[in-house]
This record gives sequence, structure tokens and C-alpha cells, in this order.
Amino acid sequence: MVLGNRGRGVSSALFGPLARLLVRLKVSPDVVTFAGTLAVIAASLTLLPTAHLTVGALVLGVFVLTDSIDGIMARLVHGEEPRPYGEFLDSTLDRFSDGAIFAGLTLYFVGHTTGSTQTWGVATAVACLALGGLVSYARAKAQALGVVAKVGIAERADRLIVALAATLLVGLGLPVLVLVVALALLAAASLVTVGQRMVLVRRALVDGRTA
Repeated sequence: MVLGNRGRGVSSALFGPLARLLVRLKVSPDVVTFAGTLAVIAASLTLLPTAHLTVGALVLGVFVLTDSIDGIMARLVHGEEPRPYGEFLDSTLDRFSDGAIFAGLTLYFVGHTTGSTQTWGVATAVACLALGGLVSYARAKAQALGVVAKVGIAERADRLIVALAATLLVGLGLPVLVLVVALALLAAASLVTVGQRMVLVRRALVDGRTA
């Protein structure tokens, strides 16, 4: 996950000691990336479909917060020089993590809701999964064309925070409709983000301007 300077500073302060310990133990940043992804997939596909929403949201929230440890480790080992494979691996495995979370929510709606709640819940969760992938694809394709397309109202961190916060609230006793509405808004925001990136790329490549 790409962090701004302030976010990177906070992350380093919180997780720097653990990252330094792992580096001293000769643990590879790529191993940490794989391990974190597997943990998210396991938690998403066991806790969410079985309606353990509170525990699931909290566990996944911890994994989201610690997602930057591999990046801190890479900087400790390699400095600030680019690590193309590490960035590729992190971005690719993020898609697995995101897919598992929204797949877990889809399975929750299938197994624990009925009627229109189930229909809309499944539809919005699947839409979030598909559109979240499009958001990431738009950025990656723009980067391949030499355009930095980080704009948008629904970055990956935003999407996960909204989804997990709504999941936690429902787990604590609020109506399932809260989660359905949150996912619907999230899907709409993801669609807007794709549009924003399309406009940015057009300005850069067709009109010769940047945002």
C-alpha cells in the first residue's frame, strides 16, 4: 500500500520495531507479504461467512493496519531505491486480499440473510469486488502508459476502512441494512474513482495536460 509522507511516518513509528526485529531475524519482506495475504484470506473466508462479523472485522482491521510492515522492512534492507518486484508482488497480492474480504461478505449474505437483503447484499458486495479491481487496474494501466493516476475518492485503504467499519457495526448489533448501504455507497464511489482516473489519463495522453 502506498502511503504519503505523513502516513509513512506514523506507520514507521508504530511498526518500525517489529520490522527491525524481522530484518534482524533475516525474514524477507516478500515472505511477510505472502504471510499477511494468507492470513487475510483465511480470516475472510472463515470468519465472515460464518457470521463472526465483529471478530472478523477486528482481525482484518489489524491486518490492514500492519499491511505496511513489509514496506518498512524493504526500506530498511534496500533503502529508498525502487524495488519493482516487491511493488508488483505487493500490489498483486493486495488483489487477493481484497477479493477474499468481499467474497467473505458475499458468502455471509448468501448464508445468513434472506429476501431483498440477501439480493442487494450479494449484489453490492460483488460490485465492490469488481469495481475495486477496476480502480486498481486503471491505476496500473495508466502507470504502464507513463501516467501517475492516484486520484480518486475511493483508494484501497478507503474501501477497506468503510467495508470493515460497516461490518463491525453490524456485528455489534446494527441492522444488516447498514452494511448493504455502506457497500452500495462504496461501489458507487469506486465507479466514480474509475471515471476520475479515466479523465486524468485522457488529459495527460490526449489533451497533453495533467491534473
